[in-house]
Amino acid sequence: MQDEPVNISEFQQLAKQALPKMYYDYFNGGAEDEHTLRENTAAFGRILLRPRILVDVSEIDMSTTLLGYNMSSPILVAPTGMQKLAHPEGEKATARAAAACDAIMVLSFSSNYTVEEVASSCSAVRFFQLYVFKRRDVSATLVRRAEKNGFKAIVLTVDTPRLGRREADIRNKMVPPKMSNLEGLLSVDVDAKGGSDLEAFASQTLDPSLSWKDIEWLRSITNLPILLKGIITAEDAKKAVEIGVSGIVVSNHGARQLDYTPATISVLEEVVKAVSGAVPVLLDGGIRRGTDVFKALALGANAVMVGRPIVYGLAAKGEYGVKRVIKMLQNELELTMALCGCPRIKDISRNHVHTEGDRIKSLM
Repeated sequence: MQDEPVNISEFQQLAKQALPKMYYDYFNGGAEDEHTLRENTAAFGRILLRPRILVDVSEIDMSTTLLGYNMSSPILVAPTGMQKLAHPEGEKATARAAAACDAIMVLSFSSNYTVEEVASSCSAVRFFQLYVFKRRDVSATLVRRAEKNGFKAIVLTVDTPRLGRREADIRNKMVPPKMSNLEGLLSVDVDAKGGSDLEAFASQTLDPSLSWKDIEWLRSITNLPILLKGIITAEDAKKAVEIGVSGIVVSNHGARQLDYTPATISVLEEVVKAVSGAVPVLLDGGIRRGTDVFKALALGANAVMVGRPIVYGLAAKGEYGVKRVIKMLQNELELTMALCGCPRIKDISRNHVHTEGDRIKSLM
């Protein structure tokens, strides 16, 4: 392989070479049999493109907006915790790279650098990912710190009442580094009794009683817009709209929670139809190419979040690697738009893709 990767897959191989097995498995692994992990990427391959020809594509405009914030492309950096395992500069390097690419970064609550350190690392639009703990005062403090440090939205993860069974972490006896945002707020000392310390920590601290009524509690402690991350059904999407959230992230937690849930791209259209344009819908999971971004937009997503590829770039080449990954996806999206006859994001339509469901309907 050449030293300079030309696609995400090559960045992944470099990351695998650079990281200790325990850390690579942590970032790359999924729940149980990893069926959904494989499906998250494979499902994109079953969606075909329908390019239109003889369209003036001499100028391509990928810019868009989300919650009123301008973006150079509809690609966000997904919340991925403990990035110092991938590179010493961790989330600070990712934040600088995202800022350089004019991409919104969603900072994980479990980042190895604090909200304050990441906020001061560069000037950019950032969102904050929140988990709700048994001790609600801890979650409230994190929200206040994010708001004080200029974060523009709260992305509440709603699919983790308990941590999924990540067998690679159990096998490797995964020991996470300190979660800097929780220092002084919550004890991180756990005894996994030979298993994953991360699983033990989650079991002791995360609140399994979190329910729809608690969205109102969250709204009562912040003026920031709230997006729910972890919705994969029309029923939950409709409920989210009813209670007044500002956005939805179609996500199965990178296939790290419940195995044998559907690939996110395969349920995206169901959620989009249920929302009916009331709030933005983002897709998280399985993005490895600019063509994947295009397919998600064609099926109704307003933007996508990219997680593992960012970590691959960070592990392989630090801040430069993250920047290269984002630019690579942006460049591939730009090319796909040109070859499909779509000079602007709003030109991408449902008619530009052909799904498995379309093929089944054509046979009936």
